[in-house]
Amino acid sequence: MNILKEFETNDSCSYLKSKNQTTHYKIVDECSVLFSQELIERGYRRFGKVYFRPVCSNCDECKSIKIDVDNFIFSSSQKRVLKKASKIKSYIQKPSLSRAHLELFDKYHLYMREKKGWDYTPSSAQSYHSSFVDGHHDFGYEILYYYEDKLIGVDLIDVLNDGISSIYFYYDPAYSHYSLGRLSLYNQILFAKNSNKSWIYLGYYVKECPSLAYKAHYTPYLTLQDRPELFEEALWL
Repeated sequence: MNILKEFETNDSCSYLKSKNQTTHYKIVDECSVLFSQELIERGYRRFGKVYFRPVCSNCDECKSIKIDVDNFIFSSSQKRVLKKASKIKSYIQKPSLSRAHLELFDKYHLYMREKKGWDYTPSSAQSYHSSFVDGHHDFGYEILYYYEDKLIGVDLIDVLNDGISSIYFYYDPAYSHYSLGRLSLYNQILFAKNSNKSWIYLGYYVKECPSLAYKAHYTPYLTLQDRPELFEEALWL
């Protein structure tokens, strides 16, 4: 493990348009699963070799949460989502890059621009590889979702010692009637239960951000207290 660089940026907030956001970054080369676990437990997220977390001095709206897998019970409606998707097949493997990945990634983000006003920039093979393929080492995976022979969803995850860290999920909006976003999370929970993992690290919950507010529905969950440094204990309540 080698921290190549650490720095902070101050930009417009990714989650609350009326605010600015200060973000701390660590670029880590050859990261071990143990060090990745320590960072994720302390509120960092990973894209490629880059680990980051918000460190705004006058705002703490970004709450790191993790689902309590051991005590999560599927509701009747959640079971119906799983049953409805019985014809969808999934495969887990190391992160990869193909033309189908890039086409699906762009299709999803064009859809989200129309639906939720997301910014959109066409993705390149280089940028996709940097964010979702590079830096996975022995703990990063992708779960590919297929309807017949068509790729309709890609779920990027890290399998840590005590849980699964959700990185990113994108899908074909033509198949949104299968509730693919919820399906991917339910399958993460099932995978964690079958693998004796206790947590799903779900990233940031921001109450006033519509794109993230849904996370509060997946109970029970714990919330990280404050912003612990690596030498400090991570307290989740």
